[in-house]
Amino acid sequence: MHENSVEFEVSGDYALFSDPITRVGGEKFTYQVPTYEALKGISNSTYWKPTIIWVIDKVRIMNMIQTETRGVRPLKWNSGGNDLSYYTYLKDVRYQVKAHFIWNENRPELECDRNENKHHNIAKRRIKTGGRRDIFLGTRECQGYVTPCVYGEGKGAYDDVPEINFGIMLHGITYPDEAYSQETKDMLTVRLWNPIMKNGEIEFCNQTNFSLPMKDVLSEVYGNCIQKPIRHMEMKRFGKDLNNFIGLEEFNDEFEGGE
Repeated sequence: MHENSVEFEVSGDYALFSDPITRVGGEKFTYQVPTYEALKGISNSTYWKPTIIWVIDKVRIMNMIQTETRGVRPLKWNSGGNDLSYYTYLKDVRYQVKAHFIWNENRPELECDRNENKHHNIAKRRIKTGGRRDIFLGTRECQGYVTPCVYGEGKGAYDDVPEINFGIMLHGITYPDEAYSQETKDMLTVRLWNPIMKNGEIEFCNQTNFSLPMKDVLSEVYGNCIQKPIRHMEMKRFGKDLNNFIGLEEFNDEFEGGE
């Protein structure tokens, strides 16, 4: 149990946690359960600062997994006009999420902002108000709603199902500012894993567990988690000398001056 742990429920009429394999031909087909990155994005929409990194501990699948296919007309970016595609969404979704945050050690310039009590209380208040920014369930057309909850309370649709294996899925993307190993430093890296739901609950492989020698196949030795670098990417820095970070003193000066 982490001292800065938060618990919330996220729900919506539709969700689309799209499988990248199905997007090549313009179609989109959802995973059966949310990815780590999608839930992390929801946590970031609730409350985000570059000082912290949200870690998703586990998720409960509260409603039955149902899908619905819709015909859509996305824009044809190359030639203009519209195209016809079929998107497969999850329908009537509801999840309980447990998460905590850690300090982003790659940002020493923000070390003065590492006040655990402050960030934890702000995050809990933002959950009560439904989040600081709009909540989306995988994609923008799927609006989500966040409310506080007690993780583990209530009856879930799969509480009595011992185990469901979902096969290899996207876990998430590691950006340079959140890289934990020398291998992924200044790299955009994709993470894959093999989630297994036990009695309606998925316990996530922590993002830091991917800081291991990369393998070509999944291995129990490496926690069923693999990573693959995509391309070089430099981390964005924040600071007064870069003119992209306003400290408390500068903010107060502007506020008191009425500018």
